[in-house]
Amino acid sequence: MRMTTLGGTGIKVSRYCLGTMNFDRCEDPGDPSRLVDAALDAGINFVDTADAYGRGEVERLVGRALKGRRDDVVLATKVFFPMGEDPNMAGGSRRWITRAVEDSLRRLDTDYIDLYQLHRPDPATDIDETLSVLSDLVRAGKVRAIGTSTFPAEQIVEAQWVSERRNHVRFRCEQMSYSMLVRGPETSVLPTCRRYGVGAIAWSPLAGGFLTGRYRKQQPMDLGTGRAARYPQRFDPSPPGNARKLEAVEELLVLAEQAGCSLTHLAMAFVLAHPAITSAIIGPRTPAQLADLLDGADLRLDDDVLDRIDQIIEPGTTLNRADAGSQLPPSLTDASLRRHPFALRGA
Repeated sequence: MRMTTLGGTGIKVSRYCLGTMNFDRCEDPGDPSRLVDAALDAGINFVDTADAYGRGEVERLVGRALKGRRDDVVLATKVFFPMGEDPNMAGGSRRWITRAVEDSLRRLDTDYIDLYQLHRPDPATDIDETLSVLSDLVRAGKVRAIGTSTFPAEQIVEAQWVSERRNHVRFRCEQMSYSMLVRGPETSVLPTCRRYGVGAIAWSPLAGGFLTGRYRKQQPMDLGTGRAARYPQRFDPSPPGNARKLEAVEELLVLAEQAGCSLTHLAMAFVLAHPAITSAIIGPRTPAQLADLLDGADLRLDDDVLDRIDQIIEPGTTLNRADAGSQLPPSLTDASLRRHPFALRGA
């Protein structure tokens, strides 16, 4: 397994990161230890989770699975999404993060978190406050490095500037949805990451299963179970964006065959070919799925194949906006922010 440096921290991480979002739905949902052991034995040393996965249950599973091997792993988790009915049990405030990190440490059964990430931007909290409390956690030794997830380029830049001006610890990495079907980050997020030395971590490199060949054009799709039931806007073949995804999959399957690899391996190699990408998160639910992903870990695509991918999906293009994982900013969801309070009505 190839290694790289995590966003200039000096911490070496594997190019594949073991994602744990599906741990409560894996082959052994009560004990993912077999999956974790197989990943670590294969050379993966980077494990990513979040407090919101299973409302803390996945962090507990990860903590148990890493028992006795914690020091061999670069462990990442996240904070932001609601963890209770109390409206203050969410977001990026000092009040919440101070409590949330202790809860995560307890569930993970560890004294420190290698990478603590803000799971989404928090428009209700000044980034200065968030960076302040995260910096305190780093200086206290509870966290080694900090990062973000699904931040637009302008907010990545703002956070870097605030850190410099206020003497805060800097965000060292950014996690974003990136795949052959979700190429929006190529426009500004990935170039911004390179400009500021921020490591980019790609989640959903297989586009929710579309890039495994599981979902095909002209084949019936079960929208009542699994991910399709949880995220119908990403799987319903009726919207034009999803229809275009299915068309692209057919073309990519042909290309993968011509390149002598599986579609899954083509998808993973494409993501890791981008110079800004530090690591790609994989989310196998079974050891067999993990083994298949590992078989393609050393695949590198030549320029002819990458050029053909560019012809099928234009660089910078996200075929279905719902796949990007980003929240719409308040400027789009709150009409009052687009209308001057003194504007004449009906003029």
